[in-house]
Amino acid sequence: MKDVNVGICGLGTVGGGTFNVLTRNAKLIAGRAGCNIRIVRVASRRQRDDIDLGGIPFTSDVFDVVNDDSVDVVIELIGGYDAARELVMSAIRKGKHVVTANKALIAVHGNEIFEAAEKAGVIVAYEAGVAGGIPVIKSVREGMAANRIDWIAGIINGTGNYILTEMRAGREFSEVLKEAQDLGYAEADPTFDVEGVDAAHKLTILAAAGFGVPLQFERAYTEGISRITPYDIAHAELLGYRIKHLGIARRRDEGIELRVHPTLVPRSHLIAQVDGVLNAVLVDGDAVGQTMYYGPGAGDEATASAVIADIVDVARSVAANSSQRVPYLGFYPSAMENLPVLDMEDIQSAYYLRIQALDRPGVLAKISSVLSEHGINIESIMQKESELKDGRIPVIILTHTVQERQMNRAIEELEALADIEGQVTRIRAENFN
Repeated sequence: MKDVNVGICGLGTVGGGTFNVLTRNAKLIAGRAGCNIRIVRVASRRQRDDIDLGGIPFTSDVFDVVNDDSVDVVIELIGGYDAARELVMSAIRKGKHVVTANKALIAVHGNEIFEAAEKAGVIVAYEAGVAGGIPVIKSVREGMAANRIDWIAGIINGTGNYILTEMRAGREFSEVLKEAQDLGYAEADPTFDVEGVDAAHKLTILAAAGFGVPLQFERAYTEGISRITPYDIAHAELLGYRIKHLGIARRRDEGIELRVHPTLVPRSHLIAQVDGVLNAVLVDGDAVGQTMYYGPGAGDEATASAVIADIVDVARSVAANSSQRVPYLGFYPSAMENLPVLDMEDIQSAYYLRIQALDRPGVLAKISSVLSEHGINIESIMQKESELKDGRIPVIILTHTVQERQMNRAIEELEALADIEGQVTRIRAENFN
């Protein structure tokens, strides 16, 4: 049985998990790959005392792995943008295959990386970059190859999902965020998680693989969850909805929607039941219909599972001396479309609005009039006398689907009314029918 040699760059959470699973299940993995996958070098800023490398050479310089002639496959698990890009591009120039879990790298530099890999005749695999251990990229690129994919939507950041789940008990955002940090679910600087940047990286990759378009992270709309309140969560529940932080990509004739934001989802929908740090991705194809992929979106061995699945795919090609492979983004370059990412004002959605109104006669009529003038139909309206305080009362409105441009103009007019105080809270709603 042929040997395929790999070098691991990064021995953090995912790197450690990858090393442990590769060594623990070596015989099983070899049986599936048709070759022995041997770790011949490990690089990390510091060695972990809890991992026995068993005599495998260790270095603190990741470029020692790239420069090692015995390494066939470089496993990039160092994260970040610049150093990771330099490492991957160097590996490609040396004719080495690459497996990465770095969604930020692929979302931002993927077009350049895939072009270089294509010219060099090497593989760059990135399954673990999206939704951790859930094999959603393989499902989109391979399992749904017969389908025209119309939309993709998902909970693709476990930290945000954990926070919104815990807030259903009436807890404040800041309190739950601190708990998530203490539990290791959120970083000391949680911006990428709670403001949607991490989810936008993953959504960019999913959209490119699903629709056959270039990676366009810089055009993705991102909105975080830091302004969501227990009040909004409770009233969404009363209306039959649950608030989830979703990434949504939708194909339209004139372009694609690419957006991450808090979203009202019907409580009866499967994705509304996904709680805690778990991830779930919905994919709608014209032949198969709606499918959902669910599981752990992070964690050492869960993500290592996806990393090693990519290593097995690459090792099969290396062992067979084959140049045949699934295109990087699911489509050969000649079949890629240059569909633009639409401006956020061009998307269509239903809306939840929370308006702080003065308790005066005719206020509801004024609000309804503004919405009507902008072609916005009201599905339901909620106003509780028990919530009247200091002459102010919150008005909750759920609208029918309308273009974001119309809603923006209406909100501007509502906030200008003398009877309305502060900003109007807006949360988009999706039914996924």
